[in-house]
Amino acid sequence: QVQLVESGGGLVQAGGSLRLSCAASGRTFSSNAMGWFRQAPGKAREFVAAISWSSGNTYDADSVKGRFTISRDNAKNTVYLQMNSLKPEDTAVYYCATTGHWGPMISNSYEYDYWGQGTQVTVSS
Repeated sequence: QVQLVESGGGLVQAGGSLRLSCAASGRTFSSNAMGWFRQAPGKAREFVAAISWSSGNTYDADSVKGRFTISRDNAKNTVYLQMNSLKPEDTAVYYCATTGHWGPMISNSYEYDYWGQGTQVTVSS
């Protein structure tokens, strides 16, 4: 199993920034990629960004392109999500997840095997 722990959420004003972290432990060798998803109240879970552990290749949702950046620190088994120019519509619980596959379905939540507990991000207007 892989354990994922997110941190870094909080309350920020529109236009502000936050950096989320996701630390992985356990059978991390089974993980090829990490993703960030978010879920706002009453809405479906939405893909945000993903990164390959080995190549560092990334894939971002159109809604966050140019504002959010995903990165990883392989030595620390940690993935980050730097969120800039935050908007009220970014308000959601943010989850990190891990998958053994990096491919065209990377934005599909069903591809992911393990999930963190989530961290709340609230952007005030």
